[in-house]
Amino acid sequence: MPPPHDKNETPDQRWMHLALDQAQRGVGLTSPNPPVGAVIVAQGKVIGQGFHRKAGGPHAEVEAIRVAQQANAKLLPGSTIFVTLEPCCTHGRTPPCTEAIKAAGIKRVVFGAHDPNPKHAGRCRDIFLLAGIEVTAGVLESECRAMIRPFTKWIATGIPYVIAKAGQSLDGRLTRPAGESQWITSDAARSHGRRLRMRVDAIIVGAETVRKDNPQLTLRDGRGASGKIQPWRVVLTRSGDIPPRSHLLTDEFKDRTLIMHGKDLPDVLKELGKSGVLSVLIEGGGIILGQAFRERLVDEVYWYIAPRLCGGGRPSLAGPALPQSIELDKVTVRPMGDNVLMHGFPVWPDQPPTKP
Repeated sequence: MPPPHDKNETPDQRWMHLALDQAQRGVGLTSPNPPVGAVIVAQGKVIGQGFHRKAGGPHAEVEAIRVAQQANAKLLPGSTIFVTLEPCCTHGRTPPCTEAIKAAGIKRVVFGAHDPNPKHAGRCRDIFLLAGIEVTAGVLESECRAMIRPFTKWIATGIPYVIAKAGQSLDGRLTRPAGESQWITSDAARSHGRRLRMRVDAIIVGAETVRKDNPQLTLRDGRGASGKIQPWRVVLTRSGDIPPRSHLLTDEFKDRTLIMHGKDLPDVLKELGKSGVLSVLIEGGGIILGQAFRERLVDEVYWYIAPRLCGGGRPSLAGPALPQSIELDKVTVRPMGDNVLMHGFPVWPDQPPTKP
């Protein structure tokens, strides 16, 4: 039977939830490909499942078929495959998934999101129908599209998806008075923020952050279990003044540090996008964050707020004032002990919110 979920869901939606669970396991690992999950069902039970683990490796559909062939080969012909993204139909670094599905004898394909890549978009339906395979599209489409937001933006614009993160005081400061600890938010909030690095291909900071905080910007939470490689650590600097003993220049990941001297943030994003970077996390400081919001470059926001009043120091959004305030859409608020996380998506002036 399908896994338990909302009683108003259809069986297809319930199975697609399992495929989404699989896709989630590949987030941050697959660039420049999107994370995708697949589940194969026969006689009311899962006989194979898998996710895309890395670019150049088998796609989710092929992983799920392999599992089914090893454990339930007799049930594979006539089965249904649930995939979060429309199966590819062209030969890239791997063969097309449409051919693998046909060869496996699968008789029904259910997918969530249509592929934003014009090379693939809409083509699998005709291929499957000619082969006598039933196709159902758009199951949990919004959830499946959300899974591939960075890929969709990169395909459409060539620019990475931008997540902005900050840890601030109640009065909107990123730094405490001189002589105090550099930390504003709690251990729990900082740990949660570090885990965002698992989602992205690059982390961006300003040179002032490097000079003041000497950050590591490493994957200290769960790196070994996922196989995630260290994201690029990108430092924006006008002066070129980076302390030579900084962690970013001396640790085991020093080859994953990029110094962008005299380049504006939009140009840096374009350059990263050309290198196959699908997503970036802006970790600071206030000057970089301010520019990102002024130039409408931010796609998603994680803002950690601590119960502390600093009375001075660097504001969260520094530099020239924003031309107007920015509303967040689809907002969630999560307590973290005595700290609070606010998460949402910026709504720019020509983009209406998607609230019900």
